[in-house]
This record gives sequence, C-alpha cells and structure tokens, in this order.
Amino acid sequence: MVPSPHHDVAAYALGVLDEEDHEVFQRHLMTCEECQVELRELSEVPGFLDGLKRDRSNALDDDRTSH
Repeated sequence: MVPSPHHDVAAYALGVLDEEDHEVFQRHLMTCEECQVELRELSEVPGFLDGLKRDRSNALDDDRTSH
C-alpha cells in the first residue's frame, strides 16, 4: 500500500522529500486544496527553524569565547 501524499506536507515544506516523492507530492498539491492550505500554514516553519539553529549556534559560540 502506497502512503497518502497528505502525510508529506511537512516534509515537502522542509525540503526533505526525495526527488520521486517530491514530484508525486507536487502533482498531488495541484489538486488538493487541503494540502495547499496546510502548506501555506507551514510556509514559515523552515525559516523559523533556521533562525533557531542560528541563535543556538551563536549562543554556543558566545559560551566558548566567554570562558
């Protein structure tokens, strides 16, 4: 049984799908309003996670230089 593309919205938003799954999801997305809405809701997540990663990295660098 092939998993439903509905489960791939977050992975697609984060850019972690392999090429085949990415293409399958893009085709699905063209006709699925539910996934389009969910993707719009998740659109800021990758940038938010990158910001957290930068903040954590900067905090670790600050800790290392202050000792």
